[in-house]
Amino acid sequence: MNKEKFDALLPLIVTALIKKIIERKEITEEEVFSRLYESRLYLYLEEEATKVWHYSVEKLFQLFDEEMNTGKIELPEY
Repeated sequence: MNKEKFDALLPLIVTALIKKIIERKEITEEEVFSRLYESRLYLYLEEEATKVWHYSVEKLFQLFDEEMNTGKIELPEY
């Protein structure tokens, strides 16, 4: 995917993920932004080459939750 398309797609994915986290974790939007943008998941997500952006919002939420609970993240191999 070219950079322009990826740069347009990433905010849509992040917005959907933030909504999912707020629904499931019952934490403030400010806290979600802070936790997500400081996470390793976000580092992977913002790199097109990792293909993490291919994962469903539900899968991204699971990975986020795993990282918040354990401090670790294991990306599935698809």
